[in-house]
Amino acid sequence: MNHVHVSPTGDDSGPGTPERPFVTLERARDHVRALSGDVTVHLRAGVHTLTAPLLLTGEDSGRDGRRIVYQAHGYGTPGQEEAVVSGGREIRGWRERDGLWLADVGDLDTRQLYVDGRRAGRAALEGIPGSVTVTETGYVTDSTDPQRWGNPADVEFVYRGVYPWTEARCGVAAVSGDEHSTTITMDRPAFAWAAELYNSVVPWAGESHGPGLPTRVENGVGFLTEPGTFALDRSVPGRHVLLYRPLPGEDPARTRVVAPVLETLLHARGVHDVAFRGIVFADATWLRPERPEGFLHYHGTGYYEGGGVEKAVFAEGEAWVTFPRESAAMPGNVVFEDTGRVLVEGCRFTRLGAVGLEFSGGSADNRVLGSVFTDISGSALAIRPPSPAEGRGNRVEDNRIHHVGVEYAGSPGIALSAAQDSVIAHNHVSDVPHCGIVLGGGEGARGARVLHNLVHDTMQVLADGGGVYLSGPQGDSAETAAVVRGNVVRDTLTPYNFALYTDYGASWVTVEGNAVHRADNTAVLQVWPPLENVVYRGNFWDADPVGHDAPPAGVVYEGNTTVPGGEEFREATAEILLRAGLRSLGG
Repeated sequence: MNHVHVSPTGDDSGPGTPERPFVTLERARDHVRALSGDVTVHLRAGVHTLTAPLLLTGEDSGRDGRRIVYQAHGYGTPGQEEAVVSGGREIRGWRERDGLWLADVGDLDTRQLYVDGRRAGRAALEGIPGSVTVTETGYVTDSTDPQRWGNPADVEFVYRGVYPWTEARCGVAAVSGDEHSTTITMDRPAFAWAAELYNSVVPWAGESHGPGLPTRVENGVGFLTEPGTFALDRSVPGRHVLLYRPLPGEDPARTRVVAPVLETLLHARGVHDVAFRGIVFADATWLRPERPEGFLHYHGTGYYEGGGVEKAVFAEGEAWVTFPRESAAMPGNVVFEDTGRVLVEGCRFTRLGAVGLEFSGGSADNRVLGSVFTDISGSALAIRPPSPAEGRGNRVEDNRIHHVGVEYAGSPGIALSAAQDSVIAHNHVSDVPHCGIVLGGGEGARGARVLHNLVHDTMQVLADGGGVYLSGPQGDSAETAAVVRGNVVRDTLTPYNFALYTDYGASWVTVEGNAVHRADNTAVLQVWPPLENVVYRGNFWDADPVGHDAPPAGVVYEGNTTVPGGEEFREATAEILLRAGLRSLGG
């Protein structure tokens, strides 16, 4: 066994020993390439700050039966050290003015700021002030306040619930006006694309075209009224100014402020037989929403980049919505592409600006075990192969996922796209703005298992989702069907939700032995396109699912039990409750 040591206080001219460790992960990576046999790279305590993404290729794989491990020193022992891989930059040189801290940050661009490890909020207003009219290019208001927002190009509009499951973002191009009114011109093509994408007719809400009025306006220097918020002034290219209004008691001489700079911390492509254990991945951003194309979210991690839309008709032709013909996907800050037999164990993903961890391409037989995901702008974890055959055998087990989707509210906790024989089991998912676990189907998908997860306090912001959500074909026979078994789903919060939600033409799914309570709706059997070869069997809930009294032709509904909440429900579901959630922490 070879051992290589890396420390933030090391020296790349050294030999990588405990006494003389390397200082950069790149030097350690290159050193490992020349070694034979098993290798463990020990990350010593402290912040390992990256100036560029750490890139691993097939050359960095375990070969001929050997394995390469990157781990926090002392992993799995009482002496385990905290090793943080960071893409952030510490902000220094603050000056104070009118209760604000200001720092000259050169060409720094970021969407997040962390103050002593706490995510600072972006300075914001709740909507456009005044009486507002929507125009083809933006908005006109009788308020003159927008003329004092600061640099218009810094300002971003947020459209929460433009569809019930959607939150979009679009930048401002210009603000002009006089003493009577203000004209706000929005970025293009984002605003034009939004008008193309967001159109619907639904009986309960009427007809809607375009994004409508924003629910929130962010990152104007003139919005800095609340303590604990920040704004980034980019009005002078290359001479950006970061502004922060401190909380009571904060002192610039004693407070550590970090701005995420990198968009990718680690990108491993074509790697196999490599493990990452006990490492903290932190401080990364994602700047795509600030481009003129904006962030036109549609569902889950997907967003619109043009290319045309299609119309989905439902409710027997009385309702329809438009949706993207093609979608792009929010990227991961840690990415494994075309990887096999990669292990991520006992790691922590935090202070991240996109999806925390992504497996893409032909990634198969990978495992994510016993890790923690929190304070992430998008989803905790996304597995999205280009085809089911290329995304087989991945396992996501015993992970704690909470307070994710904090910037992009349509993000699910775990997103698994069309895959074969993959497992999501014994995870504890809570405090997310939309769905807890999403299983997207497709032609060739088969054999997915969602087993014994504890999912609660989901759907905290947006609507029309659930604790566990499935859509599309999940198999082609009873033997290849997806199985959702033994999960506990509770406290699904916003109106118009379904704790267990088989939606949009889901087929070949067996939902059995789950315990569901305290949801707006426990499940739904009548959706469009209709369900096919879906079985609901042996579940316990505190309210009957929608459509239980007249299951459609494609649904078998048998042996389910409706039990009032409280102690009676706990007694009836005791065994399910005991087995769900983290095994390492006793559930």
